[in-house]
Amino acid sequence: MKRRIFTTAALGFALAGSLASGPAFAQTRWDLASAYPATNFHSENMAQLAADVDKATGGAFKITLHANASLFKAPEIKRAVQGAQAQMGEIIFANFQNEWQIYGADGQPFLATSFADAKKLYAAQKPMLEKKLGEQGMMLLYSVAWPPQGLYTKKPIESAADLKGIKWRAYSPATARIAELVGAQPVTVQAAEFSQALATGVVESTMTSGATGVDSKLYEHLKYYYDLQAWLPKNAVIVNKKAFDGLNKGNQEALLKAGKDAEERGWAAAEKVNEDTLAKLKANGMQVLPPSPQLKADMAKVGDTMLKEWLDKTGPEGKALVDAYRSK
Repeated sequence: MKRRIFTTAALGFALAGSLASGPAFAQTRWDLASAYPATNFHSENMAQLAADVDKATGGAFKITLHANASLFKAPEIKRAVQGAQAQMGEIIFANFQNEWQIYGADGQPFLATSFADAKKLYAAQKPMLEKKLGEQGMMLLYSVAWPPQGLYTKKPIESAADLKGIKWRAYSPATARIAELVGAQPVTVQAAEFSQALATGVVESTMTSGATGVDSKLYEHLKYYYDLQAWLPKNAVIVNKKAFDGLNKGNQEALLKAGKDAEERGWAAAEKVNEDTLAKLKANGMQVLPPSPQLKADMAKVGDTMLKEWLDKTGPEGKALVDAYRSK
């Protein structure tokens, strides 16, 4: 993995947003770290954001997207942005639930199971996210949901009992807990390493979206996709606050406008991607099926258990969030 090595002086310039190429034209260059492939719809959305900023500023503000964990691995990106090793980064909130339970709200199974409900949950969660990120020296530029999460397996699954002992790819505390509750063996594997883990037999099942299924070509290794629509986790693009404050007003406005547009565009893209990717899974030989009534009931019980556990950990903060969501 290649990382940029900043001298103290260069880091200072980056934070100030002032890499000058001459007295008449100061050009700002930022790095945007992401863990997902360049072809993923989240990555394409970020590439459009960078293009929008470039256009709006007449080339004065250039953002370079580093996709597929080429700059930092997924678990490292938030800390890299917080520490100004990258001015911007894309994270999936659910990965950081152990740091602060509210980050994991959208990873709670069967709490919000549609795009409409996911937007309501985001509206309730957003002020809390902005406050926490602000305390950590960052700001939330925008957030976009993944398509609904389903179950991928090598063999037919009729109930949760069929998952006992199966090697289950986990990528967050919530997905690991689901595995534990159904008796599967959780194995932590990040997106960039997923295909290799399947090819080598490290994992043989997972819960993720149709989009990740296509990105990672899960149809080459797994045969069944059960459309549980369990939850819609969100990715977010976060920005180092000092770096943002160091931008001139025109660049700040361009970035905020591009972020607003990216959020609107991204949510619309997620819905279309959900339809398109399930069709692609079918076209590549995967059986895309509704869950059996028993499997659906079993997983709903898992969701109830996990929500209770999560609320016990979050206390009043979590209860306030869920109450706000359910009142919308």
